[in-house]
Amino acid sequence: MGRLFGTDGVRGVANADLTAELALGLSVAAAHVLAEAGTFAGHRPTALVGRDPRASGEFLEAAVVAGLASAGVDVLRVGVLPTPAVAYLTGALGADLGVMLSASHNAMPDNGIKFFARGGHKLADELEDRIESTYDQHRTGAPWDRPTGAGVGRVSDYDEGFDKYVAHLIGVLPNRLDGLKIVLDEAHGAAARVSPEAFARAGAEVITIGAEPDGLNINDGCGSTHLGLLKQAVVEHGADFGIAHDGDADRCLAVDGAGEEIDGDQILAVLALAMREAGQLRGNTVVGTVMSNLGFKLAMEGEGIHVVQTGVGDRYVLESMKENGYALGGEQSGHVIILDHATTGDGTLTGLMLAARVVATGRSLAELAGVMQRLPQVLVNVPDVDKSRVSTSAELAAAVAEAERELGTTGRVLLRPSGTEPLVRVMVEAADIEQARAVAGRLADVVKSALG
Repeated sequence: MGRLFGTDGVRGVANADLTAELALGLSVAAAHVLAEAGTFAGHRPTALVGRDPRASGEFLEAAVVAGLASAGVDVLRVGVLPTPAVAYLTGALGADLGVMLSASHNAMPDNGIKFFARGGHKLADELEDRIESTYDQHRTGAPWDRPTGAGVGRVSDYDEGFDKYVAHLIGVLPNRLDGLKIVLDEAHGAAARVSPEAFARAGAEVITIGAEPDGLNINDGCGSTHLGLLKQAVVEHGADFGIAHDGDADRCLAVDGAGEEIDGDQILAVLALAMREAGQLRGNTVVGTVMSNLGFKLAMEGEGIHVVQTGVGDRYVLESMKENGYALGGEQSGHVIILDHATTGDGTLTGLMLAARVVATGRSLAELAGVMQRLPQVLVNVPDVDKSRVSTSAELAAAVAEAERELGTTGRVLLRPSGTEPLVRVMVEAADIEQARAVAGRLADVVKSALG
């Protein structure tokens, strides 16, 4: 797998790349590193462990729990809950560590491990590096310091997590959702129960699709990466709009009443204006990434709102927000962070806030999202190439320079290696969609030839 930790924890094909042995070893290593870093500060540590519904999550959960308990950590199992629920509960229950087993939007055979520090925050890169180094040292022969007798961790189920998290979501809503008809696509994932319950308790009429997880159907033709079924359902049911999550529900994309997609940039724009109106948009700033549509930046500037851009990945958005005290940030893919109420992207919270804005203004989602006009943007994923050479290939650099000359000031080019998958992403923005497609296609061909 190369370096184990990517931009969003450790991911791989379950039982091939991500084995029970690896999950157990990383959990023990995490416990030792956090103890050495003073996280446990002389008290008996507690960890919270949750997962999405993937079949592989069952054995990986058992491995993680065993690893933590063997290192002297008491474990609370919360079962199948969204990633942001695990993050929230880690903070709300005062746990020293949170662990989420999920590969988010990836296909069912994949799985992943995400660690959360005390308070429900993602681990710093330095701690992830130390966990990986410690795991490697002990994998090659260095013995663990193992507690015995009463020193081993105890394991119990925490069944109140569902209601505690839903109550938190309802508690932060600025207004109820009575009168709205909403279709929710749960991607047969971790929010299949949570999200419909939260929207219903808030007063919305809820229609669900993709809400019958069986361990094998997560993200299969549904959810935030496959919006076709949601678009169809919204139109068929005459719903006000639809919300789509991914497998672990840290993302939210939407579909308006006419079945048109509302992406993460548009959602950010709507929420930025709502938060500014409420006096909650600290620094009059919203944080995006280099993948944010140019139309988003232009729209925010037109409204007098400053946009800060980071590298791709919600962890980098979050770092910028925490460093500078900003309240709102996110990605085009639907990771939206509302830092006053969540420590990570929360798809259910985002959808609820979007719905609350529709009710509060009396305007349709299409009208609200019209604050920005998306410039045509084409994204091509090029698999089976050496993504580590993206920044060093002279042939690729020349092709990018030529594309940028062609696009001029009306477009841009971005090439980046995926942090979670073995591929290179080619993004081209232009005033004309055909030009964007043509340039992206040529660059994708160069990536194949130069890095293949």
